[in-house]
Amino acid sequence: MLMYSTGGKGVNGTNAPRYMVESDYDYASVVLGLHQEFIELDLFNHGVAKFSEQDFLDAGLTAEDRTFLSYMATQEADHATLLTNMLGESAPKQCIYDYPFTTVREYIDFNIKLTRWGESGNWGFLSHLDSREVSTLLVQAEAVEARQQMIFRQWLGLHPMPLSFVPGIPQSWHWTLLAPYISSCPENNTRIAWQNFPQLTIDNLPNPNRVSPNDTKTDEVVGPRVADPSASNLTDSESCLHNTTLGYDCSPAIAHNRSEPLTFPGRKVFLSWEDPGKAVGPNNSYVTSTSAGAPKFVAWLSQINLTYTPLEVTGQNKGWTWQPPNEVYVGDPAVNGTVFLAVTDSDLYLTPFNLSLINPHVNALGIMIAG
Repeated sequence: MLMYSTGGKGVNGTNAPRYMVESDYDYASVVLGLHQEFIELDLFNHGVAKFSEQDFLDAGLTAEDRTFLSYMATQEADHATLLTNMLGESAPKQCIYDYPFTTVREYIDFNIKLTRWGESGNWGFLSHLDSREVSTLLVQAEAVEARQQMIFRQWLGLHPMPLSFVPGIPQSWHWTLLAPYISSCPENNTRIAWQNFPQLTIDNLPNPNRVSPNDTKTDEVVGPRVADPSASNLTDSESCLHNTTLGYDCSPAIAHNRSEPLTFPGRKVFLSWEDPGKAVGPNNSYVTSTSAGAPKFVAWLSQINLTYTPLEVTGQNKGWTWQPPNEVYVGDPAVNGTVFLAVTDSDLYLTPFNLSLINPHVNALGIMIAG
């Protein structure tokens, strides 16, 4: 029998586990997590209701895939029940949402981004919770959320997991990305405690529906919000869906080897960002804010790396930078998968465990699909 003399929390059997939040930090974090579960529950059911079997077939998916999406909604109902029980009677109720997509491809694109910030948002606070019991159950839920994100990437014809690590983000980043898609909430819902940053927009966002993703035009996003999907209404010659040329097909698959990546190191990235003071979120009841100084850098968060590149400011709330070539380990690009970008006033050195210290230095926040 393996014996150990010291160390380990909650392993001596003296206290029965208590699966409830234990502090204001726990409560505010789990409330945010519950809002994420609610929008995923609604979004997955909405996809089944909005799009017909023929719509799915046109996107290269079958009736069985549509049924699979319904099952994902069941998973989210279970997750929402779990988090509600952790919070008790004051747990918030489900809200009304405003979605940006009109086609199945655009729906999947949006799901990739939303499930990524949902998973990364929970990873960001789990190790900081006062309640280890709550953290344990959330980890078990997040294991499923990660699989959902992988499925949506496969449905869009992207590599399912082009990384070795999944980044965690601060709660304020999570709330900034989520809030623009909530229209209204029940009147007595608990108010979210976290900050909303101004929006950062990638003006030349690569389009995963294109044969050549980097040929995108500046107006190829279906709306003005931070995670709105790329337009899918392309001509047959422009679209990679059902393309028969080896290396250029983006139809649903377990994995594709694409001849042209969505993005690449050294690619010039054009950016624009909003001023603080914009009303966002449920009933426009939250206001974006920042305490940062003049914007000087772009922070790239992907995998376990926080990488900075210089920001070349070209006008009022406009500028550009380039995708960095950094690696996590040899042969593993630091920037891959779904990437979080922030315009900052400094290049403060931080690691995954203390990433929230970047918040006072963030001017604006955005997200993009890379790799």
